[in-house]
Amino acid sequence: MEAFDLSRRLAAEALGTGILVATVVGSGIMAETLTKDVALALLCNTLPTGAILVVLVSVLGPISGAHFNPAVTLVFTGKRELPANEAALYAIAQIAGGIAGTMAAHLMFALPVIDVSTKMRTGGPQWFAEAVAAFGLITTILAGIRFQRAAVPWLVGLYITAAYWFTASTSFANPAVAIARSLTNTFAGIRPIDLPGFILAELCGALVGMLLMIWLLGRPHARTVPIAETTR
Repeated sequence: MEAFDLSRRLAAEALGTGILVATVVGSGIMAETLTKDVALALLCNTLPTGAILVVLVSVLGPISGAHFNPAVTLVFTGKRELPANEAALYAIAQIAGGIAGTMAAHLMFALPVIDVSTKMRTGGPQWFAEAVAAFGLITTILAGIRFQRAAVPWLVGLYITAAYWFTASTSFANPAVAIARSLTNTFAGIRPIDLPGFILAELCGALVGMLLMIWLLGRPHARTVPIAETTR
């Protein structure tokens, strides 16, 4: 894979996270405009998010690894595949890009550039759902890299599409996206006061997923060949 310098990788992380958040927030605004049916609005929010993830991971993955998520970056730092100083810069770029994505979505729909959310998302079930969402995302990424590297963009997009519906929190699974979504008082929003619980749950879920997959995907043992087979 072609190597890109740090400035280009940070730009790719900011751009990818920005487009992802613009898609999440923008499709939520469009859904609220077109329907009052909450289930249909969630579907309208889900499909563009899953689709854009396939695109973004495909086109920006070769540049930066397409983390777009501080929890994912933390995992790759924990696996010693990304230095801690670069990981910190990745997270800053992701958060800045996500905020820019919210602002872009608001501008497209003639809303205030920043509009702090009042949408309550809190409580044990929501936090557990976020831990599950991040756990599943990390297991999907790490197992995908190991066994189906070329399919990772589709695996990530499909996982998030599914997790929107099987988690009580609609699967934020991403601290940078959660922060960006606290700045929109629309369908996708979350109150800033609810962020700590979400972010902590996401990081914990990601770390548990990493530890499990390190064990589960550990170096496979060579199959012992029975002596009888060697004489055939």
